[in-house]
Amino acid sequence: MPEEKGQLSVAVARLYYEAELSQQEIANQLQISRPTVSRLLAYAKEKGYVQINISDPFTDIEGVRTALRERYQLKDVQLVFAPTTSEEKLYDTLGEFAARYIESITKDDDVIGVSWGKTIHAIAKHLTPQEYKNIQVVQLKGGISQSKVDTYANETLNIFAKTFNTVPQALPLPVVFDNEVTKHVVEQDRHIQAISNLGKRANTAIFTVGTVRPEALLFQLGYLTADEIELLKKKAVGDICSRFYDENGEVCAPTIDNRTMGIELADLQDKENAILVAGGVRKIQAIDAALKGKYGNILLLDYETAKGLLAYPS
Repeated sequence: MPEEKGQLSVAVARLYYEAELSQQEIANQLQISRPTVSRLLAYAKEKGYVQINISDPFTDIEGVRTALRERYQLKDVQLVFAPTTSEEKLYDTLGEFAARYIESITKDDDVIGVSWGKTIHAIAKHLTPQEYKNIQVVQLKGGISQSKVDTYANETLNIFAKTFNTVPQALPLPVVFDNEVTKHVVEQDRHIQAISNLGKRANTAIFTVGTVRPEALLFQLGYLTADEIELLKKKAVGDICSRFYDENGEVCAPTIDNRTMGIELADLQDKENAILVAGGVRKIQAIDAALKGKYGNILLLDYETAKGLLAYPS
């Protein structure tokens, strides 16, 4: 009996601490009562099956912020403590944190440029209606794709516009054209020019960094050939607004960059608020290179990624 109780307590502890199920969810799954789950968790701690160590990150959070701000010469660095157990929870926590920050710095007459992707969509979901006046919201890169993979480009833009009580200014084009000539012809259209110029004039730009992992979102959208993807895996460490750069923050693969529709990386260097929002240790190299390129002056990160970035050789 004690052995069975011990095994059951370990199983309950794994579901509670590792799978992050609630006590009621565990009770339903194992067909036992919730008070029994509570007693088994207490038993697991009593027997030493579960050992809880508390690490207080608040002791050095200001040090990490200051060190990153000085290292990359940033206007501001803000960090949030986010769960690392799943990518979805990380996005959600970071998105809510970034949404509150963006709301706090926005002012009347701002022009807000918005990229797209999972991180930016997570921010949009947490925005709350604001009372600012004469805000404009513009898409920083083309948002059309024939892929079945959802980029949430239009949804993200529409939520931002609704939040700030304005009409969304979309860039209704592919983010990467099949050839450079077509892109240049389209750019001459006065409506497209007006949207592009608005993006350049935006005093606030909100964007993230992508990676060049095989599962990277941009690689799944059908814009690039297999050879181009392999080239980017060799030369690039990340992308901002679908423009790829190397470990030094320099634009790479110019033939692809010349076909890319949207704000240029150099334009981000002049923004009042160039807000780079990112999370996850897999993005550390891409974040480092982006900051070397001076593409962001405000950095919003989760704490674990911030520590990894600070430890990254620069």
